[in-house]
Amino acid sequence: MPTRLIDGLTFVSLVAALAPGLPVCADGPRDNIVENVRPIPPEGVEVASEDRAELEGELAKLGEQIESLRRRRDARTPRLLPDIEIFYRAVHDALTYGEFFKAKEIDDARQLLKIGGERAAELLAGRAPWTTQTGLVVRGYVSKLDDSVQPYGLVVPDSYTWTGKSTYRLDLWFHGRGERLSENNFLTQRMKQVGAIAPRDTIVLHPYGRYSNAFKFAGEVDVLEAMEAVKEHYRIDPNRVAVRGFSMGGAGCWQFAVHYADQWFAANPGAGFSETPEFLKFFQKETLTPTDYEEKLWRLYDCNRYAANLYHCPTVAYSGELDIQKQAADIMEEALAREQMTLTHLIGPQTKHSIHPESAKIMDRRLQGLAARGRTRFPRRVQLVTYTLKYHRMHWVAITGMYRHWEEARAVAEIAGRNRLVVETSNVSGLSLAMPAGSCPFDVRLPVQVEVNGEVYTAARPATDRSWSFHLWNGKSIAQAGPPPGQLHKRHDLQGPIDDAFMDRFIVVRPTGTSPHAAVEKWTRSELAHCLEHWRRHFRGHAIVKDDQELTDHDMATANLILFGDASSNSVLGKIVDRLPIAWTTDGLRVGKQNFDPSHHAPVLVYPNPLNPSRYVVLNSGFTFREYDYLNNARQVPKLPDWAIIDLRTPANSRWPGKVVAADFFDEAWQLVVE
Repeated sequence: MPTRLIDGLTFVSLVAALAPGLPVCADGPRDNIVENVRPIPPEGVEVASEDRAELEGELAKLGEQIESLRRRRDARTPRLLPDIEIFYRAVHDALTYGEFFKAKEIDDARQLLKIGGERAAELLAGRAPWTTQTGLVVRGYVSKLDDSVQPYGLVVPDSYTWTGKSTYRLDLWFHGRGERLSENNFLTQRMKQVGAIAPRDTIVLHPYGRYSNAFKFAGEVDVLEAMEAVKEHYRIDPNRVAVRGFSMGGAGCWQFAVHYADQWFAANPGAGFSETPEFLKFFQKETLTPTDYEEKLWRLYDCNRYAANLYHCPTVAYSGELDIQKQAADIMEEALAREQMTLTHLIGPQTKHSIHPESAKIMDRRLQGLAARGRTRFPRRVQLVTYTLKYHRMHWVAITGMYRHWEEARAVAEIAGRNRLVVETSNVSGLSLAMPAGSCPFDVRLPVQVEVNGEVYTAARPATDRSWSFHLWNGKSIAQAGPPPGQLHKRHDLQGPIDDAFMDRFIVVRPTGTSPHAAVEKWTRSELAHCLEHWRRHFRGHAIVKDDQELTDHDMATANLILFGDASSNSVLGKIVDRLPIAWTTDGLRVGKQNFDPSHHAPVLVYPNPLNPSRYVVLNSGFTFREYDYLNNARQVPKLPDWAIIDLRTPANSRWPGKVVAADFFDEAWQLVVE
């Protein structure tokens, strides 16, 4: 049963600590009108000419310092340069794109440039005092996605010692929704506000999450990259890392808890949402009429479907008794009950959308106890549920193949005796059991008996370094994990849908030729512009863009390619178009038995790049949710599957790139599904 606090206690709203100085826009029925979508971020205030001139002058000075640092050849400077570049980019982008939302933020920008200049001068002199600073610290890293510098905030406890071997607990705190949370505002906030939590002897990481996307997609990657940056610079105990958050941050916490459950000693979500359809109907009062593929795509981030994974992640949820967003934990409580687990759910009495002070104390005590125990490094029983190979691993168990993507796949493995394992699976075509060096509990003198769904396999003996592995594919024991070499098959990080291509390094390839069809030419150019603009607006990066003639072998080997145009206008697309499952020529567009007029239809799709099958190629699409979906974070899920045909006679709007006349997933071998 939920834990209820004693009535009559003093309340305190921690909204200011969750998103200080940033108004939280309330969603509601007014945000359900496709034809009337307010801009996010909103339009900024006008910057006076003298203020603009001053900021541009200071930006130029900081830019010169950064260029001087880039010319240095020592090993330390490149690692620390992002700690300076974050200030330049925050002010530059706010000024360039009109993202000062209050006059005060211009003064904040002046302060950021001052601090950036001071850091640059210190580093030029061979010093970096902020790297040994306690209290509030802001730092940066360069993202693998688009080479953009991204900020993160830290609270470093005074007890942190810069010498010695002791390691420290790390808590990740996911911020709430803030439609005005520009880089300029985020850095200012993180240098002034400790935030909602500051556990004793604990480093707190405040990831930016690339703005206001509930830490999904590029926001998800940001959290993982920021965490790795912190581990590089600070001594972190890998077995004492927790995820925590409130409101939109609570939603982010739920999804990290269920998708990466083996990484944390605890999860502490508060409010937010935990799935898409019920939340939008309950909170947003939205009438939903999803297509079959939209409903399936909700399963990427619907945390209630992954609740079984919390078997591996101790979870302490919080809700205000009167908070409409209590629905998130209620949904998860029901899902966990179906898995024979009981959710610890703290409820602040008579509290709306804030954290009750006594709840905060209880959460802190419970997480202290869980931190003392730490993450379970090697459980003897592992259970994993997933709907996509994107989230395919739990401890020493990995699902490497599925019979049906977007349907539940489950694997439960348990050490059942001396050198014996028992595994039960459903919807699993590929299975990998891999115990790293030092972790295998089996007798190294004997083979291991592995029983999978009643079938018994005799696996190899453990190695003398106490490592061991066993792999299955379609019921047969194989030498390595995943599909047999040379087979085109969906696998982890190469399973679609289109949006997945933007969760790793990508390059947008711009056509230099011209399409023979005017409508196709106009539409592909428009969608290219939309992709670039909204990558910056919503995911706060600057996409790498190259002309088709400039693409190198290195680009092909290291990045997903986002190709705009057709075979006539884009030479890279011209090289691969006859190796795609969809036939697209000047004279015809055919998908299986369906034919479409190529003068006013165009495909969007994701597929393994025929020139490098370990990377994606995407045709004519950025991430697939659009402006309407920015209005509520629960809407921010993939809108299109692996492929779609767009009728260009219907103009693009805030939901769709045109009229979707056909769309589906490829099968597990990346082939068209034949009805």
